[in-house]
Amino acid sequence: MTETQEDAARHAADTPHDETGPLGRQVRPRRRRAVRTAAATGGAALLAAAVAATAIGVGGEGGTAVAERTPPATATVERTTLTETKEVDGTLGYGDPATVDGRGQGTITWLPAPGATITRGRAVYSADADRVPLLYGVTPLYRVLQNGVEGRDVRMLEQNLAKLGYDGFTVDDEFTWATREAVEEWQDDLGLKVTGQIAPGDVVVHDGPLRIAELKAALGGQAAGPVLTYTGTTREVTVPLDVADRHLVRKGIEAAVELPDGATVQGTVTSVGKVATETTSQDETTTTVDVVVSVRDGDALKTYDTAPVDVTIVSEERADVLVVPVGALVALSEGGYGVQVVEGPATRYVAVETGMFADGKVEVTGVDEAATVVVPS
Repeated sequence: MTETQEDAARHAADTPHDETGPLGRQVRPRRRRAVRTAAATGGAALLAAAVAATAIGVGGEGGTAVAERTPPATATVERTTLTETKEVDGTLGYGDPATVDGRGQGTITWLPAPGATITRGRAVYSADADRVPLLYGVTPLYRVLQNGVEGRDVRMLEQNLAKLGYDGFTVDDEFTWATREAVEEWQDDLGLKVTGQIAPGDVVVHDGPLRIAELKAALGGQAAGPVLTYTGTTREVTVPLDVADRHLVRKGIEAAVELPDGATVQGTVTSVGKVATETTSQDETTTTVDVVVSVRDGDALKTYDTAPVDVTIVSEERADVLVVPVGALVALSEGGYGVQVVEGPATRYVAVETGMFADGKVEVTGVDEAATVVVPS
């Protein structure tokens, strides 16, 4: 073998051989590329499909440039308000009804119409032509209020008398002769027997205006037992929320309610139930708690007394934060996550801290606002 032939043989031994492909064509072996897969963080299941499984090192000071051209799929780091929502089914109505029982004697001589609204001082019903008026308060009347009695129920009575225009007494917890005079004047104005005292059954106490839900008695009937049921006048949506989602809601958070005609009204969560209820449907058992959403009344609600609705609850909100698409996150060999930042014709990996996830985006710190990041397809 000549010297030239020996050199050629050595060159062939040092060079990777091509493999024979289909139809006898020569195919050069391909270099293996690092593959990205999703990495999941607590509560963000959508990360599982978005972040690469092969960890990538940041490397070097300020990260290592790993590409020589700008990838086609990119996004801008933006500052925004990130909102996490939960969509659930609910029922529009006026809340659970309460019952007014008659005072046990007399004949019912007047009843309001279902749907009527009763305000302070107005009659809820009449027995023997005597009005039973509404007072605003949270303390039920459980005893006779008369001269010498003291307590919060006395203050409730005096507050109502003052709001109705009666004076000459001090609004406090003590029923005095001045209170008695105001009560007598009020009774006389209502055409009632003037006694100067108020007994249970003489009034109905509710925390505000009430709406007549259903009549339980008829004109001419005895004023004993249930007379009618009522609710508040505030429109409410009741949501049977799965107990697994209870941690997402709390009193005071905002909610949007979509009506059957597609109109949307705003509301606020006013209560989150503490009593769980099991229901079984088609061999499936669910455990729920009632969440009540108070709805701001308006023209959109006038069409419906009750209706099935869709409720979007804002469970968490983060204002003025930097966000990137969840798909921009990559797992780092050092641990944690990073993003691939585009810098001119090259890119580098930058470690970031993640925060809230919502709407396909994730809160991040450690990267500059308005930076361009790669979003692998």
